[in-house]
Amino acid sequence: MMLKNIKIKIILAFSIIGIVVVTALGLTYIYNLEKINNQINTNVTINEIQNIVQSEINQTKILMSIYICIFIVIMIIMGIIITKIVISPISNLIKSAEKATKNERIKYLSDGSKKKNEINDLVIAFDSMNIELKENLNEVTRQKKQMETILLHMTDGIIAFNINSEIIHINPAAKTFLNIDKEKNFEEIFNKYNVDINLEKIIYLDNWASSEKKLNVEDRIINLFFAPFKNENDRPAGVIVVIQDITEHVKLDSMRKRFVADVSHELKTPITSILGYADTLLENEVDLETNKKFLERISGEASRMSRLVSDLLVLSKYDTSKVKVEKSEFDLGELVKYTFDGLDLEMKKKNQLGECFVTSNVPLVYADKNGIERVVLNILTNAIKYTPEGGNIKVYVGFVYNDAYIKIIDTGVGIPKEDLDKIFERFYRVDKARTREMGGTGLGLSIAKEILDQNNSMIDIKSEVGKGTEVVIRIPTKPEKNMKEKNTEE
Repeated sequence: MMLKNIKIKIILAFSIIGIVVVTALGLTYIYNLEKINNQINTNVTINEIQNIVQSEINQTKILMSIYICIFIVIMIIMGIIITKIVISPISNLIKSAEKATKNERIKYLSDGSKKKNEINDLVIAFDSMNIELKENLNEVTRQKKQMETILLHMTDGIIAFNINSEIIHINPAAKTFLNIDKEKNFEEIFNKYNVDINLEKIIYLDNWASSEKKLNVEDRIINLFFAPFKNENDRPAGVIVVIQDITEHVKLDSMRKRFVADVSHELKTPITSILGYADTLLENEVDLETNKKFLERISGEASRMSRLVSDLLVLSKYDTSKVKVEKSEFDLGELVKYTFDGLDLEMKKKNQLGECFVTSNVPLVYADKNGIERVVLNILTNAIKYTPEGGNIKVYVGFVYNDAYIKIIDTGVGIPKEDLDKIFERFYRVDKARTREMGGTGLGLSIAKEILDQNNSMIDIKSEVGKGTEVVIRIPTKPEKNMKEKNTEE
């Protein structure tokens, strides 16, 4: 109803203004003509001149009437057009507001009758829309801040380029990965690393809709994933690049491949040997001494395979966390001394001098006793194997800070400096020929490291070629709190 009133008022206003303006112009014109008529010299054919003037006045009146009608029609048309331009948006706005505000628009007057207050309705509509707009803006701002926070703290790098190849967003991780300083566009960044990639192809070609590249940056391997994105009109807007550091993944994959190759090689060698000796025994008649010798070699290779498979199973259990670590408190000095004494015969065979020293104030340690015994046995066995005849092996058990320690020092062949960082890798051998000859599987130190990691313990190895090796194992003692609890129970 209010909108209709506004339309009528606008039309009437234009009509009245037009009539007033045209009438004023007409009256002025007529007034001027009549004034001229009055001033005409009566001595000069007065009747003729008056007739002419009167005729002009009549024609002018007719023309003014026509002009007024035309002007009124034009004003009405203009009023309708302007009304549509002004009123239609307001009408749509009010309809939208009515949907948002629902029943809030209905107001009651003081006399209690139920009517629609149109002015109040419009005010409420605008207020509600303003509140809703503020809420939407706050939500957009909140989501924007959340997204910025996520991108800021992501470990993966993110770069967004617009269709003109300019950077529109980049997070700190991306700057670090690609050493981005002054580069501002797509070409500058990736041409620096000779990456064969084209922005237009990614955006416009379907078969390039997503592309992946690997890149070496200093000592890291970076994976780049390119994907186009579109704007709200579903038109191409640019490209997003996701940057991931896959150095560790590549290293692990390389280790896996090398491990499979090493296992295959380690199993192939004894199997080939066993098959060779077995075929010889089957195909040829040999004397008793040769037969015994071949069988001993077969037995030895079979035992070596058994040890290898056993060690692999142990490592597999640790890798899959299937080994149940049963920790308890025990005397580390007694365990080391017992293990050391058990190898006395091996040391005497090589005429080696072995000594074991245990300080009296070593507290009980808290760890998996069987696992620690296996580690100590492995380290001592290696010391005996790689120490030549007449060499020395010394073992110390002590306590420092909150850890008990075992220090094993030998005068063996030693380990080259460049190999010290790799000796805990599976199947890694400093001298493969010598290790294989001595019956080693190349997994002993790997297993020792796994066991110590499970027991929150540490191992450190120092060595020098030709001078010997020093191995230090640190094992945590029983926590004081638990010790008091145990003493209370007893």
